[in-house]
Amino acid sequence: MTLVKFNPNGNVKKNDLMNGFDGVFDSIFNDTFFSDRMMARVPAVNISESKDHYYVELAAPGLKKNDFKLSLERNLLNISVERNSENNAQERNYNKREFSYNSFVRSFTLPEAADENGIEAKYVDGMLCVNIVKREEAKIQGGN
Repeated sequence: MTLVKFNPNGNVKKNDLMNGFDGVFDSIFNDTFFSDRMMARVPAVNISESKDHYYVELAAPGLKKNDFKLSLERNLLNISVERNSENNAQERNYNKREFSYNSFVRSFTLPEAADENGIEAKYVDGMLCVNIVKREEAKIQGGN
């Protein structure tokens, strides 16, 4: 159902007709039916750094540690998940479902200061935390 704005005074001006059409189009394209399908289905990420490390925090609730695959090709860190949806006997009928990551890939270009041999990851409470150690040269330069 689409609600169309109208002029309560009953005065119809030339531009009011166009505003009515604009309102219809705005309501169609701003409807949750369309916005849910256009919304990116990848988890949000925070990236930060300290003197010795870079940190990537990826919010992905409902997954398991084994669902994640991390790969490093040259200086490109890829974080991916490939899951098959399982049919449970007690399946729910969702009215709205926003966190459903069956598959995604997030890629990050590592800076030159990153030590590709010093990457660790852990998954705790729906958050994948990737710690990337900085090279010794970068630590020394950063301290000056």
